[in-house]
Parts: sequence; C-alpha cells; structure tokens
Amino acid sequence: MTIEIKVPDLPESVADATIATWHKQPGDRVERDEVIVDIETDKVVLEVPAPEAGILEAIIEEEGATVLGQQLIGRLKVGVAAGEATKEKTASADSKADAASNDKSDAKSDVKGDDDNLSPAVRRLVAEHNIDAAQVSGSGKGGRITKEDVEAFIKQGGKKAPAAASAKAASPVVEVALGERTEKRVPMSRLRKRVAERLLEAKNTTAMLTTFNEVNMGPIMALRKQYQDQFEKRHDVRLGFMSFYVKAVVESLKRFPEVNASLDGDDIVYHNFFDVSIAVSTPRGLVTPVLRDCDRLSLADIEKDIKALAIKGRDGKLTVDDMTGGNFTITNGGVFGSLMSTPIINPPQSAILGMHKIEDRPVAVNGQVVIQPMMYLALSYDHRMIDGRESVSFLVSIKELLEDPTRLLLDV
Repeated sequence: MTIEIKVPDLPESVADATIATWHKQPGDRVERDEVIVDIETDKVVLEVPAPEAGILEAIIEEEGATVLGQQLIGRLKVGVAAGEATKEKTASADSKADAASNDKSDAKSDVKGDDDNLSPAVRRLVAEHNIDAAQVSGSGKGGRITKEDVEAFIKQGGKKAPAAASAKAASPVVEVALGERTEKRVPMSRLRKRVAERLLEAKNTTAMLTTFNEVNMGPIMALRKQYQDQFEKRHDVRLGFMSFYVKAVVESLKRFPEVNASLDGDDIVYHNFFDVSIAVSTPRGLVTPVLRDCDRLSLADIEKDIKALAIKGRDGKLTVDDMTGGNFTITNGGVFGSLMSTPIINPPQSAILGMHKIEDRPVAVNGQVVIQPMMYLALSYDHRMIDGRESVSFLVSIKELLEDPTRLLLDV
C-alpha cells in the first residue's frame, strides 16, 4: 500500500512554504513517527512525520521547492520488511529520477556549515555532540547536511569523510576568488525575508519615535542575590531579569492603556488582556513568541514560560500559536552587549521596549557621586496613537517599578 505525503494545513496568515530538508531519500527505510521532511514557513519549521513504517518510494518536490497546504510532495510504501529495503532502494531509483523532473523550483545552493541552514533535527544532533558543522560533508541537495551525515561523522570519530564517500553529494556553493579574498552568495531564508518585510513595513507605515531613560538596577540585583538560591530550589528555575521587566511592563500597561492598544484602520483597539511578545534570537533568525495573560503569572511562571519558549526556539519547535498575537514587545539587546538602541515596532503593536547592557557608571545620589549598575531603556512608539506625555510617563513608570520592585507587590 502506498501513502501520499502531503504538506500539512498552513495557517491562514501563511500563503505558502518551502521544502527545507528531506531527511530520507527514495529507497530509505522509515519508521513510524520518524521525521521525513522539514517544511519552512514564514514563521516556523513544520516537521512532517511518517504515518506508518515503510520505504520512501518517491520525492515529488525537492528541497527548495515552494509548496502549498495539502500539496503532494512524496510517497511512502507501507509494510515493507527491513530486509527488503535494499531491493526497494534499487527499484525506486527510477521513481526518484521521475520525481526530480517535476521539480518546479529554482532552488539555490545552501552553505553546508552555516547553522542557519541546518534543520532542527540536525542542529540538535550537532549541539548534543559539540560538532563543528563546517567539518561535516553534506550529502543533501546543494551540499546540505542531513541527519545521516552527522551520524556518519560521529561514527568515524569526528573525522571528515572524503569527498568521494558520498555518491549523492552535490557540488558545493561556488566561491568567487578575488585574489586572496573570496565571497559567497547564500539565499535568504523565508523567515529572514519575512522579518525584513515587517521591519520595512513598520518604518514606512508608522510615525515611529523613540524616547529614552535609564534605570538603577541595584535594587533588583540585590534582591536576586538574596533570594536566588531559595527561588531556584523552590521553583526549579533561575530568577532572571526578564520576569521583573515583564511585571513592570504589565503594571505600566494597566496605567497607560494607549500603549496596550493597536490601530485597525481608523479605529483604535484597546486590549483588556496582557499578552507580551519576547524577542528571541534563534539559529533561523529573530522571532517573537508570546507570553499570554502575563497579569496572571507569577515571577516563577514567567521565568518557566520564557525558558520553555527559548528552548523551543533553539530547537525549531515553535508553533504558529506560539508566535501569534502579542500586544507589546520586549527586546533585550543587553544579552549581546548592546548599550543603547532604537528598537523597531512589531506591527500591529503600537510600542516596543528595548532593554540594554547593565553597566557600572558614576551617578549623583543625594548630592554624592557614586558608582551604580545602570541600564538604558528605550521605548519606540507609534506617535499616531501615543502622545509624548503618555510615552514618557509609561517609561518613567517602568523605571520607578524596577528601581523599587516592592511597588510591584504593593501595587503603588
């Protein structure tokens, strides 16, 4: 019996998708629920598992092809015994050739050793064994590294296989020699294309303005130092700064509802819930998963949810639901050493808060110059719906709550 392998149903906001990686080739044995192919959308990577055990009979759409929801991309022959895999592989050679002729895409080569072009399964395997992906010879289309390539590399004791070892290996990315200098051309991923489109949209369609302030992080740092061990022992998660940022943002959004609103045509939509997007850097690019109903979460709940989203982002497991919605965004460039920035609004939201590097600086306290751990805050907002008074007051509210975190408990 033959089963058709189809693209999963795509969300309404996603028009099409791209075949990212085939983990199996025609004739390969496939176990039930084993991931056969990764499909990349503008937001997430969808892993398509095998519904039954069998042999991959044919690939209809090759890597790089643009596909639609429920489109046929391959066929799986069910119920073939493991001992017959070799025969099936030989018999399927013609099927593979026929399928390749139907490939309508003009896919370009990917860089073999670039983590941005590795599938989630390959990234996990590379991370687990601390492998330099650049040392692995790829046998996928355009030299793409497959899971089997990494496993073979591990079995060989970490030694790079000779070029002739893989009959399926395609020619590598062409590098143009310019004397001693070289350059290479890599196609932009769908996610990065979408991020670029949204950033340009925000710049071109909003009256964006940024206001700045700074906050003394000493009180929160002292609080973390005092209770870190007890907090981690009780809640099994570390007490970070992001939970305080989220709590301060939610309390300030309650005081300034304009910042928690969005524009819909000529209407301003005021949201009576608090879903906060957290900007996360992943191997595929910048994503903004959403923490929902933050006003109902404790510090421990926020830390656990952020940790879970970060792990899903690293492993390519974020779903469309994880990425959908959000009334306000927090981005923390400080983890990369950024001292100050002007973050760009995440449409259709009306504002975004940028947190930065905490750095010891001399400041005046009660007429005396003292050294304090200071951090710059940046609030970018849409001036069409948020006036200067509200934006500055909102940022001052966050500053006051962070400098005196007991206000978060007393609601003052």
